[in-house]
Amino acid sequence: MREVTIATVQMKPQLHEMEDNLIKMSEYIKTICGQQKVDVIVFPELITSGYECGVRFTDLAQRIPGPTVNLISQRASDYGVYVAFGLPSKEKVESIIFNSMVLVGPDGEMVGEYRKVHLKGEEHMAFRRGLRFPVFETNFGLVGLLSGYDLAFPEAARCLAMEGAELVLTCANWETGLEDEFDAYLQSRSVENAFFMATANRVGEDVTQSFCGHSAITGPRGEIYASMKGELDPETGGPAEGYAIARVDLSDVRRKREEFQTFQNRQPDIYRQIVKKY
Repeated sequence: MREVTIATVQMKPQLHEMEDNLIKMSEYIKTICGQQKVDVIVFPELITSGYECGVRFTDLAQRIPGPTVNLISQRASDYGVYVAFGLPSKEKVESIIFNSMVLVGPDGEMVGEYRKVHLKGEEHMAFRRGLRFPVFETNFGLVGLLSGYDLAFPEAARCLAMEGAELVLTCANWETGLEDEFDAYLQSRSVENAFFMATANRVGEDVTQSFCGHSAITGPRGEIYASMKGELDPETGGPAEGYAIARVDLSDVRRKREEFQTFQNRQPDIYRQIVKKY
């Protein structure tokens, strides 16, 4: 058995207030790790800045590694846990900005960065798209990263699976009104690739958009191991902040793949239409 305990944090960031958001993230890490031994904690997409920042992303974006990554790396080291989270990042050229995810390890070192490939709506005006789907080695197995709208594209998850990913950590800013699609994507991507997914989606509102929560941990048969679906804030009536925790066995990935032979029976020479531009 290769058991891993995962927590997905469903949090509302304050728009533009990076310091406040980092303090809140640190408190979640402290609270979760103070209650039980956890191997991985996942936060939502752009959790350090909020989503609708527009031109402010230029000021809020940081180098990776940089102050924000260093701070969360220290928190990860303090509690011996992997932490994945989303932030706006930049290259040496200040105007080149990415919607990034970072995974830091329990030794306080950065494991890797993923730059969101599938941009949606006004994200195209703020960010450059990423160019690859990396998979990273951890002390419990191979981990892939995805971000929000990537879930709508089965090719993204399949690329990670073909590179051996056993667990995919997804940081999301999924909107209110699209909950059904979100729930379906989580189970579909998990079962069609026979891997685990830990997805953290934010809640609350920014300027024009609100976000639906439904953070969840799903398994290689489409099982729901933990979910924040239906958790409501008693004051607002909207989706609540909080976190979901589950302990999973990554050995189930290999068993499911051997049982169903999905990868062995693929016919990639017949899939040419998939890589054609619309």
